[in-house]
Amino acid sequence: MADNEQLLESQREPLLRMTGIGKTFGAVRALSGVDFEVYAGEVVGLVGDNGAGKSTLVKTISGVGPADEGESFFEGQPVVINSPQAATRLGIETVYQDLALCDNLDVTSNLFLGHELKTAYGTLRSTEMEKRALAVLKTLDVKIPSARALVAALSGGQRQSIAVAKTILRQAKVVMLDEPTAALGVAQTRQVLNLIKRLREQGLAVVVISHNMVDVFEVADRVIVMRLGKRVATFNAKRSTSGQVVAAMTGADYGLENGEKSRVVGGEGK
Repeated sequence: MADNEQLLESQREPLLRMTGIGKTFGAVRALSGVDFEVYAGEVVGLVGDNGAGKSTLVKTISGVGPADEGESFFEGQPVVINSPQAATRLGIETVYQDLALCDNLDVTSNLFLGHELKTAYGTLRSTEMEKRALAVLKTLDVKIPSARALVAALSGGQRQSIAVAKTILRQAKVVMLDEPTAALGVAQTRQVLNLIKRLREQGLAVVVISHNMVDVFEVADRVIVMRLGKRVATFNAKRSTSGQVVAAMTGADYGLENGEKSRVVGGEGK
């Protein structure tokens, strides 16, 4: 996309940049010297086999499992992400596979769960909450029967959309999506992929963690490959193939057998 290319080229700094990230669990070196960056208005696919270090990296970014080594920068400024609260204050939100939704509550209640709007007397400002819920859903082009519909009655794609909408209400700048299309049907997957594209159009930085190469290549601008706790390759999604990415994941190409330095394939950006 030409607009996205111009946006990335004009930026001096990524929205989020991490350098030399290391994480150890006892004798296990889960991450070693990992660099990571994502720009506003960009979708980055984060891929790798099980045990490659993807989940550990996501936990360091989200503050769930702070890094033991390395530095983090947000909007060009050094930051410390040592808790989920610290990540949220910066504008980093993560949508995990379980979505963290309450099936027995309606859409509006889920969107504002833990952040309810209240009057000076402590009563809920229900009408205002519903209006704001509908506004954010409209912005994301999320179609649901009603803002008062129970989440339990929604489809998988709608539930994923509600979980993402929660991050927008919290003014997220970076949204990480963990396997967002897992176990979804064709129509629901399409709904979620379109949602990811809308997040990019609104200028958010989006990180998609997925094993589905078809979905990754449809929405991603860059693909970062993890292997054995290291970042081993970076691909321009528009100028590379899923075969090249899989080869990097397995170490079958690019001299990756020994965890050599990350190689950029297809040029920077898009």
